[in-house]
Amino acid sequence: MDNQLTEKDKQILLRIARDAVTAAASAESLPSIRGTDFEGILAEEGASFVTLTKAGTLRGCIGALDAYQPLVEDVQEHAVAAATEDYRFPNVRLEEVPMLSIEISRLTAPQPLEYESPQELMRLVRPHIDGVVFKTSGRRATFLPQVWEKVTDHQEFFSHLCMKMGVPADLWKRKKLTVLVYQVEEFCES
Repeated sequence: MDNQLTEKDKQILLRIARDAVTAAASAESLPSIRGTDFEGILAEEGASFVTLTKAGTLRGCIGALDAYQPLVEDVQEHAVAAATEDYRFPNVRLEEVPMLSIEISRLTAPQPLEYESPQELMRLVRPHIDGVVFKTSGRRATFLPQVWEKVTDHQEFFSHLCMKMGVPADLWKRKKLTVLVYQVEEFCES
């Protein structure tokens, strides 16, 4: 990632995310923020994922792969979505908010990965560095690079990604999928 966020930028984004989750959980209106009120990377178009965990367990994770709005607005939108729109979990309740940890991942633009075989795909994808997008037949799923921390190898990573996409776990071995990779700048509340 060429230009990195400063510590101050990270703290601003974490505060925006925390305020957004709190507002969403209490059904209050969101604090008004506009990219034009900020400078540098925060005002530039950026893609982010916001991950909520509670006692180390996933509680919600939503984001965008493509940048289409200022980074500060993207983080706010996905913080709300992680708290209220992740179909895997019930909406975050207000009493849970103090127990949540917030992690933000700022993404590079996904790049197509050309490969000819499952073996080459495993060789090209870099564990702990690359986030991966699989696409096929109108379906799409992604895993952030952080998922490598919970997965032991490429086969398990790719199989779980297929299942997340709603296709058989071994489809990546049997069919050439469209694959994109990206990297993240990831940070969380201390």
